[in-house]
Amino acid sequence: MTPTLSARTVRKVTADELATYREVVRSGLDGGDGKASPLHAFVLASPVIDESVGMIGAATADGSPLGRVHLSQEIHVRRAIRADEPVTVALDVVGTRKSLKGVQVAMKVALLGEDGEQFAELITGAMLVGAVTPDTFGQLPPHPGKGSTAEPTVVTRAIARGTVTKYAHASGDLNPIHLDDTAAVQAGFENGVIAHGMSVLAVVTEEVIDRYAGGDADRVKSIGARFSSAVSPDTPLEIVLQEDQNFVRFSCKTPTGPALKSGWVELGE
Repeated sequence: MTPTLSARTVRKVTADELATYREVVRSGLDGGDGKASPLHAFVLASPVIDESVGMIGAATADGSPLGRVHLSQEIHVRRAIRADEPVTVALDVVGTRKSLKGVQVAMKVALLGEDGEQFAELITGAMLVGAVTPDTFGQLPPHPGKGSTAEPTVVTRAIARGTVTKYAHASGDLNPIHLDDTAAVQAGFENGVIAHGMSVLAVVTEEVIDRYAGGDADRVKSIGARFSSAVSPDTPLEIVLQEDQNFVRFSCKTPTGPALKSGWVELGE
């Protein structure tokens, strides 16, 4: 029997929090439209996603702490988050699969406004490194990213060390691997702290908004990517953008290899 694994909570975000997050992810870019980042849906949902690890009963064979790797992310938005509205965050674990590295888990999160309207959905893939439970159940949703033959535009960006710290506080993700070199090295990142994977995705999203959406964040209807490897602060990011009808396909790499793969941003009118 497939277990029912779900959680619901109500959260709010202030106008200042929305503005601060957007300002941080636009570091190095001019101006902005003053609207909420479409990635703020993940910021609002992330505490519930974090809690899901305990909800599914994941554990290692020897009782040691679980590692968690963010594998993929999709965000589908009908409208932006509104300041101070009560948002119900409803999470369902839709599948798990055992592997040699641990247990892969897929979660769907719905964001519901005060009137019950669903205005965003997130699909998150993660690996619980070293986990031996739970058993496999359900399905892992397919990731719809694909390549493009369109003419590429190549952009080079970097995320400064100070921006990594600002992103940690703006997003609420204060994992020490993003703030403390010693903690990062102990976790296996020999060069010290690493940028948040979602901050790398935010950098690409802002480039797409400026270059293909006339600077209007509300035109973003969906975003998705696979996370491939960690990004160190101040490391050059080579972003390849390819406009494909109402999608902008993208990839992102550093001098040591891919950082984001099979990415897309879907734009509406």
